[in-house]
Amino acid sequence: MRIALDAMGSDAYPQPDVEGGVRAARRFGCEVVLVGREEAIRAELAKLNTAGLALSVVHAGDMIEMGEHPSQAARNKADASIVVAMGLLRDGKVDAVVSAGNSGGVLAAALASKGRIGRIEGIKRPAISTVVPNIKGFSFVLDIGANTDARPEWLAQYAIMGRAYARHVLGVANPRVALLSNGEEKLKGNQLVQDTHALLDKLGIETIGNVEGKDLARGVADVVVTDGFVGNVAIKTAEGVAGMLMTLIKQELKSTPVSMLGGLLAKPALKRVGKVLDYREYGGAPLLGVNGVVIIGHGRSDALAVENMVRVAIEAVQNDLVAHVREDVAAMLSDQPQGNTAA
Repeated sequence: MRIALDAMGSDAYPQPDVEGGVRAARRFGCEVVLVGREEAIRAELAKLNTAGLALSVVHAGDMIEMGEHPSQAARNKADASIVVAMGLLRDGKVDAVVSAGNSGGVLAAALASKGRIGRIEGIKRPAISTVVPNIKGFSFVLDIGANTDARPEWLAQYAIMGRAYARHVLGVANPRVALLSNGEEKLKGNQLVQDTHALLDKLGIETIGNVEGKDLARGVADVVVTDGFVGNVAIKTAEGVAGMLMTLIKQELKSTPVSMLGGLLAKPALKRVGKVLDYREYGGAPLLGVNGVVIIGHGRSDALAVENMVRVAIEAVQNDLVAHVREDVAAMLSDQPQGNTAA
């Protein structure tokens, strides 16, 4: 398996990207194709033990900066690292693309650049998705930022794609699908939520109704569907709260001699909890709905996060994710009533 890694993606590029790629090649036995400024990449490789690893470098002299307009940059920068990586995927030279770069830039590179791979037939809008830890394990949430304004048709497709990912990649046999709303009752929510429920009912797509923000941590649903604006706010709030709790616990454990002693005894348990709450352990966010496996990571990703982003890509390829999404979406469209197919 060959995974193209955007070596110029993270905020601290290319160090964590290259190191994470090397770690992934060693851990998973895959070939990692590092895409970006060759001189900078090879300078980082020289600092690491790469003996016996399947690593290669594809030069890309440009990159999409965080402050740039994603679509314009993707169209105008044919030599940007993410555009070149996407071209490798389109041409069948790699099996997946991984990037910790500008999420809008990754989306634009997939859909509107020289290296575009396009959308799966029938998909109106792709969705960025992620695994969120909860008290029972995890939930799969989408969209978390690809489309801040959405339509019921799009959310219905998110439900289909999220269910396919949960079944075929996460191993959930019968995923419980819900919409994120401001109340548990099915009649609660804004017009988008209510119209989406009506459409899902017409399509015969079973849900458990609505879940609230607090339910993300309770493990009420396996797949949680929302628009990109609400999803992004919810996920970043959860990440912020998790980080605050771990910081407060550490501060309190150091506050008195007795607390410090208790902290020493609790250290193994705290490490396990910290690992559950650590975003780096969950890899990146699959970009669902595009014609290939594309994983997007946090800009602040370090080598561990990048390593796990590659893991997520490998799992998606091994479980033939794109084919399963394509099949499920095609089945939905074949049953879709007239009048619900507007772009």
